[in-house]
Amino acid sequence: PSSTVTVSLVFLPRRPIFEHHTQYGRHTLHGSFCVKSTQRLIHPTQAGVQPTLPEVRQLLQEAIKLPNPPNLVPLCASISSEFLTPSSIYLKVSANAKSKHSFLFESAATTETIGRYSFVGADPRHMLKTGEGHGPETDPLPILDQELSKCRVAEIPTLKLPPMTGGAVGYVGYDCVKNFEPKTRRPMKDILKVPESLFMLYDTIVVLDHFFQKVMVVTYVKVPESLDNLDAAYDEAKQTVNRMLQVLKKTEAVLPTQDPVKLGNEYTSNIGQEGYEKHVHTLKEHISSGDIIQAVPSQRMARPTSLHPFNIYRHLRTVNPSPYLFFLDCEDFHIVGASPELLVKAENGRIYTHPIAGTVKRGPTAEEDEKLAQTLRDSLKDRAEHVMLVDLARNDVNRVCDPLSTRVDKLMVVQKFSHVQHLVSEVSGVLRPDKTRFDAFRSIFPAGTVSGAPKVKAMELIAECEGEKRGVYAGAVGYFGYSSIDLTTGQETEGAMDTCIALRTMLIKDGVAYLQAGGGIVFDSDPYDEYIETINKLKANTTCIEQAEKKHYDEQQEDLETSKSDEKPHIDLAAG
Repeated sequence: PSSTVTVSLVFLPRRPIFEHHTQYGRHTLHGSFCVKSTQRLIHPTQAGVQPTLPEVRQLLQEAIKLPNPPNLVPLCASISSEFLTPSSIYLKVSANAKSKHSFLFESAATTETIGRYSFVGADPRHMLKTGEGHGPETDPLPILDQELSKCRVAEIPTLKLPPMTGGAVGYVGYDCVKNFEPKTRRPMKDILKVPESLFMLYDTIVVLDHFFQKVMVVTYVKVPESLDNLDAAYDEAKQTVNRMLQVLKKTEAVLPTQDPVKLGNEYTSNIGQEGYEKHVHTLKEHISSGDIIQAVPSQRMARPTSLHPFNIYRHLRTVNPSPYLFFLDCEDFHIVGASPELLVKAENGRIYTHPIAGTVKRGPTAEEDEKLAQTLRDSLKDRAEHVMLVDLARNDVNRVCDPLSTRVDKLMVVQKFSHVQHLVSEVSGVLRPDKTRFDAFRSIFPAGTVSGAPKVKAMELIAECEGEKRGVYAGAVGYFGYSSIDLTTGQETEGAMDTCIALRTMLIKDGVAYLQAGGGIVFDSDPYDEYIETINKLKANTTCIEQAEKKHYDEQQEDLETSKSDEKPHIDLAAG
């Protein structure tokens, strides 16, 4: 039977709760609304942990007849998020974990989109690493595919779940491209000495649903070989959910211990201005010779800092809110990022990529902001570069999709971020039956915005110029979910995939923050201007570190003054 659900929403004045874009314009929703559905949806808050043991047993009794039955059943429960934030959830969950490996994924609201979910995880059940000194020196995707293929999650149509409820979370570094395109392989110095790829596999995830203001804990019932043992498997999963709920409800969010902060540390470039301008000259010669149209060299800055990496992240998310905010604790190092750019996303058999090229700053007033946006739209140089990258994205998508399904959904739309405005396009396509999300990732990785065109030749020349591994920079950060099984048809559907380009990203290791940025070199590029562009691109992160250091330094000085004041002897004037 159909049912009607009325949901009341609390919101701040003048701020839309939900914006829906259609071909007829943008519709903003305020207040309350009604939804009609043809079947009853189970929300985890209705009756504690869902689904119940009898429901799981009934599902599996039917599923056991399938040729490829599920071996995991999702189990979840939720609480109000009234006093919980992404940062406080992360601090609680990670502090109560057995291992240091953990992550926080957020999506900050922009003027055009609202990120619905934040994801938190700790204590992964397994780690996958590749690269010299860390694991096999090979393509990480087949290893990841093989590990994820062991898990098949039962689809429960009445259970409303977020796109990720478990799977692999981590990164594929730029240097993995040598496994995808062997022609790009060159001898490279390894300065950072981090894995070329790293993934943490999670069976328990905490999800903050900003839209419904709920925090959901999701784990899995591991289906036993005999359903006679289902009670024990269900109880184990239920205990996992309840333990996590207790952590969220009862424990305090304790900020990380901050060592004394030193101000005024200097940045050191791996190549300096002279080295970067030399790269520009070299690549321009190849452009003049017709070898390439564009290439994107980079430089890396290193700066000592005593800031705890999470304190850097806390400040970054405030000063540079972005569609992809992430914090990964990889035990020996941390990754902190605020990326504006989707690399590739898989959703219901369709893949998406968002080329970004063309940038201007935000204006001090709405009128100035729009003037700058129009300047960007009218810039022949930015438009030409952007169209070239859209063509490159279409080619990458076409390699794995039905060519008739490939389309440019958006072309050169101005998207506004906290400090800058970008020209953004969207290219999508339907995967061919013989292709997977891993094929799509391999085809699109790395983005043209961090490599060049033609992509393979540009990457060969970049490797020869730079001579050092890029590490996480210009690679991808994101997640790959488990596949699901339709309990009616037995059909298996690939899990979700959502990855961003590792831009505006910092790697913190052994008390040093590493930041990297590059720029697109074309025929008429000026070497000095290109060098300054990389400095400007790094400014958001360099400023973030400096401001965060000043903030914590001032707090420590205040605490020091307070403690000195408390230590002064008290003189009783009334005595004697």
